[in-house]
Amino acid sequence: MTETLQAVQASTKLPDSVLVILPTRNVVLFPGVIAPITLGRETTISAVQEALRTNRRLGLMLQRNPNDDEPNPEDLYQVGTLVNVLRYVTTQEGTHHLVVQGEERFKVQDYLQDEPYLAAKVSFMPDPKSDDLELEARRRYLQSLALDVAKLLPQLPSDVTQTLQNISEAGALADLIANFMDMTPAEKQHLLEITDLNERLERVSELLRKQYEVLKITREIDSKAKASMDERQREYMLREQMKAIRKQLGEDDNNSAELEELRTALEDAKLPKEVDEHTKKELRRLEQMQDSSGEYSMVRTYLDWIASLPWSKVDAENIDIAQARQILDDEHFGLTKVKQRILEYLAVRKLNPQGRSPILCFVGPPGVGKTSMGQSIAHAMGLKFVRASLGGVHDEAEIRGHRRTYLGALPGNIIQGLRKAGTRNPVFMLDEIDKLGGGGYHGDPSAALLEVLDPEQNSSFRDNYLAQSFDLSQVVFIATANVLDSIPGPLRDRMEIIELPGYTEEEKVQIAQRYLVKRQLEANGLKPEQVEVTTTALSSIIGDYTREAGVRSLDRKIAAVLRRVAMQIAEGAATPIRIDEAAVLNILGAKRFESEVAMRTSIPGVATGLAWTPVGGDILFIETTKMPGHGKLIITGQLGDVMKESAQAALSLVKSRAHSLGIDAKTFEEHDIHLHVPAGAIPKDGPSAGAAMYTSLVSLLTGRCVRSDLAMTGEISLRGLVLPIGGVKEKCLAALRAGIHTVLLPARNRKDLEEVPDNARQQLQFIFMDKVDDAITHALEPETTALLIAA
Repeated sequence: MTETLQAVQASTKLPDSVLVILPTRNVVLFPGVIAPITLGRETTISAVQEALRTNRRLGLMLQRNPNDDEPNPEDLYQVGTLVNVLRYVTTQEGTHHLVVQGEERFKVQDYLQDEPYLAAKVSFMPDPKSDDLELEARRRYLQSLALDVAKLLPQLPSDVTQTLQNISEAGALADLIANFMDMTPAEKQHLLEITDLNERLERVSELLRKQYEVLKITREIDSKAKASMDERQREYMLREQMKAIRKQLGEDDNNSAELEELRTALEDAKLPKEVDEHTKKELRRLEQMQDSSGEYSMVRTYLDWIASLPWSKVDAENIDIAQARQILDDEHFGLTKVKQRILEYLAVRKLNPQGRSPILCFVGPPGVGKTSMGQSIAHAMGLKFVRASLGGVHDEAEIRGHRRTYLGALPGNIIQGLRKAGTRNPVFMLDEIDKLGGGGYHGDPSAALLEVLDPEQNSSFRDNYLAQSFDLSQVVFIATANVLDSIPGPLRDRMEIIELPGYTEEEKVQIAQRYLVKRQLEANGLKPEQVEVTTTALSSIIGDYTREAGVRSLDRKIAAVLRRVAMQIAEGAATPIRIDEAAVLNILGAKRFESEVAMRTSIPGVATGLAWTPVGGDILFIETTKMPGHGKLIITGQLGDVMKESAQAALSLVKSRAHSLGIDAKTFEEHDIHLHVPAGAIPKDGPSAGAAMYTSLVSLLTGRCVRSDLAMTGEISLRGLVLPIGGVKEKCLAALRAGIHTVLLPARNRKDLEEVPDNARQQLQFIFMDKVDDAITHALEPETTALLIAA
């Protein structure tokens, strides 16, 4: 900079041409105008305070980019406004406000400093005095136009009009009008920079003329809208008079027939007394409304819903226990205990029709037949079946309905299902109740279901849309879930849980032969005599391609095989076509699942564990290895905190028993131990891997392999006890699916074997563990075998 502020301040008197510069984001102030300004930046606050303290003059300048928090001189326009600070206010919240009045335009000649605030040497640009007649004519035209605009703005203060009439200077008039006009800051800055009065008045007149035309058009539109409203009111009165005249003449209009039809439907619905009185009142309101109004359609839709609901229609139940047993056996294979519980439920309902039956909830992995079991119950009872999926429902209104004040309001899923069923006692399945969304600002849908499923309350269920009580006590509610733990406690307390286990391979073969093959033959346009699917082919699909608890993937694989057969027949192949194990391999490709237990456990340090998952049980391998180090334990495989603690407890237990196990204690000081559970991309957690981790560590450190035909589950304590676990049924079935026939279980889980299907129990050998010593005794190969393997 050519001249410093210190050099200027060195003189005895500060020149008037030196200003403290205040950058503004979107504010352009014209001379003669008073306006408030809020200070937000520390630099601007310090600049104003310094100007007031040292009695310096202040200049406002618009910055080119309003988002720039620290503008430099090149970021500002060159023309600004000298202002006089009328008032400086600091509020209790710590904000700073100015009330300033514009005095004169200036142009920056040179910036003297930019830290801690901007200061500049400027030259002022006063409006010249002129007796030019053209200028006076422009002033009068602008003044007249401004007064015309003021007349179109009734909310404009009267003192503004008085000020416009009293201004005699052309420049002051243009500046005042420009300040109040609706323009961008850049447009106002352009007007501020115009020094020629004729040019400035012409530009302001042009902009004001455009706003005047816009205001005139707006006024015309407003007048037309008001006239239209008046016309509608007049039309409404005339229609009411016509309605009265037609009533006197005994004539009916078009709406009368529809309203009479609606009245008949409401009478046929046999509504409860309270609902009947309410609907008659709404119907009278409807008769008095104009059919073109929005409220007319809302009330009409509401009454249609009332009339279409089964308030009094109840289907007769036809329960025959022998027939129900036959239906369940025909439609479902296996699930003996589940069928027995359903038959007990039907028997009690037959003997006590007025009793309060429990709400059944089928819990099990996907594809085990939970939904189809509900359809079978409806078939056995002779009732209609409706289903509502609750997966992902996060709005309470999906259960209770929306209030009629909302646009597009509808009843909830419960009332909609009953309308679809057309009866007050259908079998109503609430699918995936464990996947309800959590409570939020939309309400809690699980809390809304409490009233639906509670026999003490659902006789007077109140939907928000209906705003009337509806009796749900005769509805046969059945729920399904994959995971029991994610069902809210109060909701789970109102239901009786019936667990559906996964199927064994033999059961899947029977299900495929009885149901799946027939269904896919029909779906793919094939006839039974055109294709033969052998038992070995089905066993291959089950064991090598679809290791799952249910039969959903099995159904898809059978469909894939039969689609290939359909293509061959469509191309003219000879029938019948026989599908055996070799054909399955040719169609489906390489086997997805092969027994890898023997391969994995052929070296010391690998144990086979059993895990529970939401889609059934599964096996997992616990792998350990050691390397030179300093006794550190490394854990990988994306394990949760519980499994990490189990690994630490297992290692501590091995260290404490090193002498009795024949392990050199120096091994732990000179080696790091790495424990890994493969499939690291899948999170794993649960309190049942302790025994398998202990066995894997002992196998590694003693050099004895774990038996390949054995899997185990159980948690351990630091005293060497094997603690009980959950999910015994799912874990045993998972072991069987993996080709494992010996399962080590905690001794305190002996009672849970009743849950394991009979055919699975017959194929498995169970060994029960009280202490970890039992696991080592039964799981590890003898030392002689370990030596042979090592050799």
